[in-house]
Amino acid sequence: MIKHLKEAVFVIGISGVLLAPAHAEPARYELDPEHTLVAFMLHHIGYANVLGQFDEVSGGFVFDEEAAKLSDLQVTIQAASVDTKHKQRDQHVRSKDFLDVEQYPEITFVMTDAEATGASTGKVTGDLTIRGITNPVTLDVTLNKTGEYPFSATGGAPNYVAGVSARGTVKRSDFGMSYAVENGWVGDEVEMIIEVEAIRQ
Repeated sequence: MIKHLKEAVFVIGISGVLLAPAHAEPARYELDPEHTLVAFMLHHIGYANVLGQFDEVSGGFVFDEEAAKLSDLQVTIQAASVDTKHKQRDQHVRSKDFLDVEQYPEITFVMTDAEATGASTGKVTGDLTIRGITNPVTLDVTLNKTGEYPFSATGGAPNYVAGVSARGTVKRSDFGMSYAVENGWVGDEVEMIIEVEAIRQ
């Protein structure tokens, strides 16, 4: 019940949506696992929304800040790391009714295209794979900031970081998760919430 992955994330890039500071060469960025959130939200019997996240997310991208060009964006999520703050529900989400994590342990997102929509916004389209089913997904992406961190976690030189927010919506039934869709107990539409800090390598 989540594809979010991916988005996600993700999820994180913008092709041609940045003002160009002083970096002439494309650089590889890796997601900072301590500052990356891939979350999702969907309704529960219409009473309220359930909010969850994935605790194990990895990936990265190549970004040419001067040319404002993104490439090679790939994200991998460990499906079993889903966390909705409710153990019994998490076990159900990991089951064959939803993610079927034993059969399909990973959720992946691979970018296929990107376009600018503003000075710091864009749309990133990619292939989202959940339960072995792949569908195209488009994320609305905002580049929040690029630059050196104000402090260093290791005592060495500060990291150079890109911070990105992304949002998107998918239908879980498109990925073979039709449990409780017909009776409306669990929402079909899943809102993806992606917040990323990525470190230039």
